[in-house]
Amino acid sequence: MHNSETIRTQQSRALWVLAEGDQRLLENKERLESFLLDLEKLNITDVFVQVYRGGRAWFESTHADPTPYQNTWSSQWGDALTTLIRHAHEKDIRVHAWLNTLSLSTNIEAPLLDRLGDEAILVDHKGRSLKDYPSYDFPLPEADYYRIDTPAIWLDPTLPTVKLELKKLINELLQNYPSLDGIHLDYIRYPASMPFTPGTRFGLGLSLGHGTLARMRFKDETGFEAPFGRRMVNSEAFDNWRRQKLTELVGALSMEAKNNDPDIIVSAAVWAYANRAYLSCFQDWRGWLETGSIDLAVPMLYTRDNVLFPYVAREFIHGPFSDRIWIGLGAWLFSQNPTEFSKQLDLVKNQDASGYSLFSWDSIRAKPRLHTFLIENSDAR
Repeated sequence: MHNSETIRTQQSRALWVLAEGDQRLLENKERLESFLLDLEKLNITDVFVQVYRGGRAWFESTHADPTPYQNTWSSQWGDALTTLIRHAHEKDIRVHAWLNTLSLSTNIEAPLLDRLGDEAILVDHKGRSLKDYPSYDFPLPEADYYRIDTPAIWLDPTLPTVKLELKKLINELLQNYPSLDGIHLDYIRYPASMPFTPGTRFGLGLSLGHGTLARMRFKDETGFEAPFGRRMVNSEAFDNWRRQKLTELVGALSMEAKNNDPDIIVSAAVWAYANRAYLSCFQDWRGWLETGSIDLAVPMLYTRDNVLFPYVAREFIHGPFSDRIWIGLGAWLFSQNPTEFSKQLDLVKNQDASGYSLFSWDSIRAKPRLHTFLIENSDAR
């Protein structure tokens, strides 16, 4: 319907739709009508529909675990995703398939892991796998001081086998749903150790990505030993290498999508604080925009702090690549006081941001005050 060349013809207004939120749209046909009505009332131009999470698919798939898909509904036009795309296109709304790429959530039984093996799971610099972490968060004694931002089973992006599996997933998705307008990559980074550390060379916290295969590949490609155990040598080179491999993965997934459909819009949900993303999560999303690996970045600027928000938002609106950055807004944070959210919404509208995305339809629907406020303060389509 639309392609990446027409993104900036108007301010884009997007909406994330969860696979396993309060509404479970793809599993509850009776909610489709209210969803489509909300899209119209909220003046939405794009939807990011979550179709892959925890190694499971809400679309027709032989590559991912299809159990959730078996619980989705169908119509005279086809399955739930096909029907949703059809109705959205009738309203001139683009549909992007939202994929949780490197996080398997807590699904240790994911068929993907059967094919990849446990060596595909991230390992810390002490040799411990995330698989063996308690609740997939840092173990003691580190747990007294540090946390993983999103405890989960995370895949190692440096491994060619991980890249191949994700390429196959995207190819299957676009082959089965050629009318999709976009691919939206989420969890396309390393997990962050909190508090944040600006790189491995400082020797603070726990560094992830030190599995045997990753260290071997690093040595093969650079000639250096990877930092491991008490020998945290070549840390800066290892950080740069992991960042490079993640960037190569994004480029490969984008190319896979574009090979299927040159007009497909490739976007990524990214950390809003770009320097922190670069140093701590090895997510160089500004570089991805610069090289064209992605068409759009959607930095998740989720905060209640209405002093901090304008500082960061204005950098996106007036800085480099501003025409290809949609600001992710944490609408759900203001469910008890939605009028405070108007300060953020008004800023992105009035200062001519390229676009914004609301998180999420499920949380907005679950909070009547927030739902009513957003509809009353939307621009009519």
